[in-house]
Amino acid sequence: MKKVAIIMGSDSDFPVVSKAVTKLKEFGVPYEVHVMSAHRTPDAAIEFSGSSKKNGFGVIIAAAGMAAHLAGVLAAKTTLPVIGIPCKSAAFDGMDALLATVMMPTGIPVATVAVDGAANAAILAIEMLALSDDTLAEKLEKMKADMEEGVAKKDEAMQLKVAEL
Repeated sequence: MKKVAIIMGSDSDFPVVSKAVTKLKEFGVPYEVHVMSAHRTPDAAIEFSGSSKKNGFGVIIAAAGMAAHLAGVLAAKTTLPVIGIPCKSAAFDGMDALLATVMMPTGIPVATVAVDGAANAAILAIEMLALSDDTLAEKLEKMKADMEEGVAKKDEAMQLKVAEL
């Protein structure tokens, strides 16, 4: 099975990124987590990305706040899919990171999830890997069925509350 790389621009992004780690663990997907900065360690980020495919990765998740150039820098040096997680910051509540992550030039795509949307980034990475892994595909189908069942139970409980009014 291919690994997922989770790269964060700062260790302060870990509370967000931890949700992606938890989701990958749930699905049994191997991963590595690293801190690299598009601005402070660009050579390390470029080197990592450029060798990511030969090092057994199938998808890269990049989490960064504020200027949030990390996902784009990583995407520039690989043909692997890159998923960006814009992280909330104090100044613009994550809008700055969202715009920086989503506004990529033609030829350097970055799939972007919601601000602080690490769990969805992991699920999207798993969906990408599941294209060639039937076991992962089955686990995703079970997750969707469990979510459907959970909503049905909530609706059932809501009907009881409404009937009591």
